Amino acid sequence: MPHYLVIVESPAKVKTIKKFLGSNYEVLASNGHVRDLPKSQMGIDFENNFEPKYITIRGKGDILAKLRKEVKKADKVYLATDPDREGEAISWHLSKALKLEDKDIHRISFNEITKNAVKASIKQARKIDMNLVDAQQSRRVLDRMVGYSISPVLWSKVKRGLSAGRVQSVALRIICDREDEINSFIPQEYWTLDVPITPKGEKKPVIAKFYGDEKGKIAINNEKEMNDILEVVEKSEFKVADIKKGERIKKAPLPFTTSTLQQEASKTLNFSTQKTMRLAQQLYEGIDIEGMGTIALITYLRTDSTRVAEEADKAAREYVSNIYGEKYVSETEQTKSKSKKIQDAHEAIRPTDITLTPVKVKESLSRDLFRLYQLIWKRFTASRMANAVYETTSLKIAADRYRFTVSTSKLDFEGFMSVYVQEDEEKEQNNALVKSIDKDTELIPGEFDKKQHFTQPPAHYTEAALVKTLEELGIGRPSTYAPTITTIIQRRYVIKEEKSLYVTELGEAINTIMKKAFPSIVDVNFTANMESLLDKVEEGTIDWKTIVSNFYPDLDEAVKNAEKELETVNIEDEVTDVVCEECGRNMVIKYGPHGKFLACPGFPECRNTKTYLEKIGVKCPKCQKDIVIRKTKKGRRYYGCEGYPDCDFMSWQKPYKEKCPVCGGYMVEKGNKVMCADEKCGYVGNKSDNEEKK
Repeated sequence: MPHYLVIVESPAKVKTIKKFLGSNYEVLASNGHVRDLPKSQMGIDFENNFEPKYITIRGKGDILAKLRKEVKKADKVYLATDPDREGEAISWHLSKALKLEDKDIHRISFNEITKNAVKASIKQARKIDMNLVDAQQSRRVLDRMVGYSISPVLWSKVKRGLSAGRVQSVALRIICDREDEINSFIPQEYWTLDVPITPKGEKKPVIAKFYGDEKGKIAINNEKEMNDILEVVEKSEFKVADIKKGERIKKAPLPFTTSTLQQEASKTLNFSTQKTMRLAQQLYEGIDIEGMGTIALITYLRTDSTRVAEEADKAAREYVSNIYGEKYVSETEQTKSKSKKIQDAHEAIRPTDITLTPVKVKESLSRDLFRLYQLIWKRFTASRMANAVYETTSLKIAADRYRFTVSTSKLDFEGFMSVYVQEDEEKEQNNALVKSIDKDTELIPGEFDKKQHFTQPPAHYTEAALVKTLEELGIGRPSTYAPTITTIIQRRYVIKEEKSLYVTELGEAINTIMKKAFPSIVDVNFTANMESLLDKVEEGTIDWKTIVSNFYPDLDEAVKNAEKELETVNIEDEVTDVVCEECGRNMVIKYGPHGKFLACPGFPECRNTKTYLEKIGVKCPKCQKDIVIRKTKKGRRYYGCEGYPDCDFMSWQKPYKEKCPVCGGYMVEKGNKVMCADEKCGYVGNKSDNEEKK
């Protein structure tokens, strides 16, 4: 009987795949990559056309020895690593490390670990796709060039242990740019006016919102404008001016891609991108389901396509028809318009078997695995279902020349929403009451509710929002989103509080250096264009070494210039007036992994250290002590009183040294402007104006 060897990446897949194949198949795992560039050096032969110098990864010797032993026994070797360019590269590295001849290489790949998919892949074995391998090599080499060239510059100019990266540095810049937008944002005042209106004979009112006048929409910018409107409408009779009834369609969602799964899991389950990918990997590789053995529950998790296999689409439609009824089945498939950035190599993320409902497998899954599987199952099922239909009613109510509106919607046909409802779904509002109103209905207005508001700055990025932005800009690919975000958090360039991402002082320093010395590396358009070029390597239209050879000279020149021209950040220790209580020396400011701290210059004889509180030259508005820069436990900067905990003053924005000329309260800096910290006051001025007045 012939003997076959199947090599997969993960040990978790071994058990799942083994049961699909006969006893003459041996299934072993490589535990990911077996060869890589060396950690101790660049590992690229610049004299030999940028040839990578691969070595066996430390700790993989025993695995390779075992694989070599099995290769000698095998009549055929099947390389069954993941179905993407990373997996293709691992297969290629295995073929080199195991010294497989071209005739012995049988590359198989499958989008889902099911009996049909695995057996079909054996029949369709192929050679290694060198375009995919080169696509991975080009990214690996470019990332190594950027990281190993720029990181030493950061070590010499800031501190050791820092790093730069082709994608991570752009992600950091995107977050920093948003932080700048927030800091320079000047709130604009606006007002809203609501009024409860009760149709005659009814007890319950509906809330009408101010819209404008007979000519169109009007914004209320200040209290004077509000009072002018109130003066008219308070004396006016309210009448129905217009009624519009209609229908609104809410389209069924598309099945998940890597990006949309990360976004939705973050919003609805509060999972980090890293956690989502870790759990999805387990669902893809296989879970031991009670009474059924080890089963892979979802298809491959790294994809930016919404395409679904014909067989899976048919099975889903049959399931929906049997469970919910024929009218719930979608007539046409929802599709996403393909952009140049979409790589259609894989299907969308979906259940491998739609009849394995979340309830059926719940007992065999941990809480988090169940919640993620349920999200994927519901989303895919909903994508094969009919659209939801809302019945809408919109009233325009006249009060003299001004207009108020009342809008309601009622779910007429739930369609896909019987399975999948997103968090932001609108609630039904007084629909029955509004439907009873016609043009002759007498309306009785209640007490007017006027409110002052201020526009809000853009929100800080969450992991979900950052993933969406990276995808829209064409920065990175599905497999890079989670590790990129994880890296900038681990390096403490960015900290995560609640769900929001905030730049640390260290992150700001790194971003400033990168923008000054390596503008192209952190340029969004340059990086997106580079991604596009790298995708062409995968398509086989560009040689990967051409991209590398064009990129390196500019990088090399920028590094040399940075080494000469960049100033070292705080190269000398700044002496303070804080006296070391252990030896009497004046303490100095040092930089650590978490920012500045006070240390005794007598080190190593004296090892005394203290928290460093940097004064900003502004007095506390509560107690007149100095305001200092403080940090939260996670490293986010804020401004507080040096008298804490006796004084609890704090501000996220930097307080300004002058008081507000209108109300006398304290002001904060917003870019080149200053504004009163009290939004109700609303004073805004230029820094220069205030300096001149002084």
